[in-house]
Amino acid sequence: MTPATWPGEEDLPLRTLARNVGTRYLFVVAEMIVGLLTLPFNLRHLGAEAYGLWMLTAGLTVHFSILDLGYSGAIVKFVAQYRSKRDLQGLNEIASTLFVLFSALGVVVYLVVVALAFNLDHLLNITPQQAETGKWILLIVGLNAAVNFGFSTFGGICCGFQRYDINNVVAIASSFVIAGVNVAVLMLGFGLIPLVAATTAVRLATYFIYRRNAYKVFPLLKVRPSLFRLARLREVTAFSIYASMIDWANKLNYELDELIIGVFLGAAPVAVWAVADRIISATQRLTNQSNTVLFPLIVDSDAGERLGRLQTVLLEGTRLSLATVAPIAVVLLVLAEPIVRGWVGTAMSAAAPVIQVLAVAVALRVGNATGTTILKGSGQVRRLAFVNLWTGLANLILSAALIKPFGLVGVAIGTLVPIAFSSIFIIFPAACHRVQLSVRHAIRYAIWPAAWPAVAVAALLTVVHGRSDTLGLVIAEAAAAGLLYVGLFILAVGRRDRQNYTARIWELAT
Repeated sequence: MTPATWPGEEDLPLRTLARNVGTRYLFVVAEMIVGLLTLPFNLRHLGAEAYGLWMLTAGLTVHFSILDLGYSGAIVKFVAQYRSKRDLQGLNEIASTLFVLFSALGVVVYLVVVALAFNLDHLLNITPQQAETGKWILLIVGLNAAVNFGFSTFGGICCGFQRYDINNVVAIASSFVIAGVNVAVLMLGFGLIPLVAATTAVRLATYFIYRRNAYKVFPLLKVRPSLFRLARLREVTAFSIYASMIDWANKLNYELDELIIGVFLGAAPVAVWAVADRIISATQRLTNQSNTVLFPLIVDSDAGERLGRLQTVLLEGTRLSLATVAPIAVVLLVLAEPIVRGWVGTAMSAAAPVIQVLAVAVALRVGNATGTTILKGSGQVRRLAFVNLWTGLANLILSAALIKPFGLVGVAIGTLVPIAFSSIFIIFPAACHRVQLSVRHAIRYAIWPAAWPAVAVAALLTVVHGRSDTLGLVIAEAAAAGLLYVGLFILAVGRRDRQNYTARIWELAT
């Protein structure tokens, strides 16, 4: 087999990374725009009761993601691995085996959906009429959740070939088409069930475009039930079981805090926590997109024994991740109180100290994300899984122990402390060891150039910050702090790296 038959072996990995990250951010922005525009429109045309019923019943399908069992990440890993080895038979057997598995899981999902749909009146506090409407909503939305399992194989093929961009473009177009269909259905006077059916139909049609993309990216792809191999399933499961442990540990770290607050403090403080969580979650999402698309590159580099590339990925990825999240974290640390007051009013001012503590946690997590991805993609997934699991359990225990004496801030501290310990003393040193770099060297070249400008900006912002509650003024201060950070960061990286970054920007532009 000639190299020409294997697409994606590009001479410009920087261009591939930029294309993937750039389209990913475009998708995030598109989702935000669609959400901001359609939510008030839907509320106005459906009413709060119908809209709430839609969100409540459709939200039940979100929890089916636990049935993924880490296999969606595994397909990206093994497609990238067998692509690197140019093993056509192995790649097609992996894809076919997981397609059969995902299809079976999709059937299980829909059977569960049917059972839930016909018992909503026993599960939720809703009227019989709402239960009847909710039944049809769940049956329709559940079909999308079930079909998504099987078709996720094709998305994994594109990701394994480092072509996130081709699916990102489809996702962006799909978001706007769904929004357009949403508006048209309601403007024509149809109700909730036709709306759910129409938007779901668009989503189902989009899956066939993802399938076409997979064959476009790799024309030699063969996904057939006859290529199912039990040995391949065992091979993939050896990775996916630890990937699923990482996912479950992340749920312990980031999705159980509200439950703890509800158990110990009641419902009202949950709303305060939700304000902080919304800001912190948005920060993490906006600053961590590049590390997702690095995963197949790391797998490819590991399979090809390209140690130098892995070292570069760790140093550059960590530095740029920190440089992305640090200025936002600094703004949240210094301006949390006026941001909360200007956004949601003084009634939610208790969210400010929570934001300040969690800002440090998200900075550590995003800054360490490249090291985490390296461990996951280069044979250290088992170690990473157990570290994440113990971090999650420690978070749960500490949050429960600190909530009584310290309230919501205690829960935030319970989240921060385990993340800080595992990031600083376990994961980052392990990633350095994996790529054969000293921790001291990595701190000097990856962390210090991004860290000291953050400290300088935080000190200056603390001194010059006024006490105005005007959100516009706070945004202006935040923008000025961000620009100052960028200037200091450019100064901090040194002349050689400035020239290197300039050359890379020029490479992308030409």
